[in-house]
Amino acid sequence: MEDYYDRATIVVRSGAGGNGAATFRREKYVPRGGPNGGDGGRGGHVYLVADPNLNTLLHFRYERKFVAEDGGHGQKNNMHGRQGKDLVIRVPPGTVVRATIDGVTYEVDLARPGQRLIAARGGKGGLGNVHFATPTRQAPRIAELGEPGRELELQLELKLLADVGLVGFPNAGKSTLLSVISAARPKIADYPFTTLQPNLGIVEVSVRDRFVVADIPGLIEGAHAGVGLGYDFLRHVERTRVLIHIIDAAGVDFRDPVADYHAINAELRQYQPALAERPQIVALNKMDLPVARENLPRLRAELPVAPENLFPIAAATGEGVDALLRRVADVLRTLPVPARDPVDPKEPPLTWPLPPVDEHAFTISREGKGWRVRGVRIERLIKMTNFAQPEALDRVQRVLAASGISQALIEAGLQEGDTVYIADAELEWDSLRFE
Repeated sequence: MEDYYDRATIVVRSGAGGNGAATFRREKYVPRGGPNGGDGGRGGHVYLVADPNLNTLLHFRYERKFVAEDGGHGQKNNMHGRQGKDLVIRVPPGTVVRATIDGVTYEVDLARPGQRLIAARGGKGGLGNVHFATPTRQAPRIAELGEPGRELELQLELKLLADVGLVGFPNAGKSTLLSVISAARPKIADYPFTTLQPNLGIVEVSVRDRFVVADIPGLIEGAHAGVGLGYDFLRHVERTRVLIHIIDAAGVDFRDPVADYHAINAELRQYQPALAERPQIVALNKMDLPVARENLPRLRAELPVAPENLFPIAAATGEGVDALLRRVADVLRTLPVPARDPVDPKEPPLTWPLPPVDEHAFTISREGKGWRVRGVRIERLIKMTNFAQPEALDRVQRVLAASGISQALIEAGLQEGDTVYIADAELEWDSLRFE
């Protein structure tokens, strides 16, 4: 698709939190002057926002990696690091965003203009040494590293937000009809597959009846299984409320119009049964050709379509088009309108529908000749620990003991000198230190 780009894969990374500072002020009678290291700033979040001014994912064709700003480091005198700037990535309304997190794929639909998704949260800022002072440890030489940012691969898929979808075989006249009923100017020619990308047009039937029509790539048999442009068509037609089924009543490509009608509906049914049940108005096109008029009595008799939903038209001349559009408007008025109004800017952003997690829970398993500890809280602690600082390992020791991890490792069979893996760290077990 040269002009319309409806799928993309991008990589986003939130900002890392800034490091906390381990600094001391100069003050008489206070050991080392007392701690005054400030906290690091939070890393920037990555947001995806549905922007009504966009209708394509084309801008992701060449730019595919997006990184939010890291948080600033803490400073002396209790000065906090600045917060990393959030990164906003704009997508068209109707974009479905998917991400695989911990082996599970999650999906969020940005259907309404202004909807936001926090795709990746920025890392927490590390605590400065002022937080580690106690009555017995008045000069802590420890501060946390900032939490790393999170990197995710996102699959973006745009599903058009149109009220009416034009369905039919290639060269049935969909593009011609769209050009007649709206200001859209799709490419039109006398050979199949001229529509390679969806086109949108706004149709005004009356002051109160105004709707969006999508001319989507034509179907061929086997489209439900991905043959030809099948998936490109069917994915977009899912969101329409009414279908205008355009049939080449003249059979200029040596096709039987009745067989075409049944073939298209079979493809809709096999892709998604609900699509075949959607309100459908049939337009018998090309009535400006004598052979189409000759076929009209047979088509009226053989097509299983109610008379009020069957319209002979000539898209090229406009014959019968007004009556067709009035019927479409009547049907749309009876159907619920999807929630496409812009969201309130104060509405909280969407998040991934992750299952609730107990951050204090942990698991222990064998890994090679050592032991692997997994858990949200303990892994975050290890990632934010600066092992170059003398007191860092002592703090890890206290947390392992207080959380019950040390005892659980011993009960699992941990021996002196065994290696314990937590996140990216490898700790050699020393019973004198860790018990």
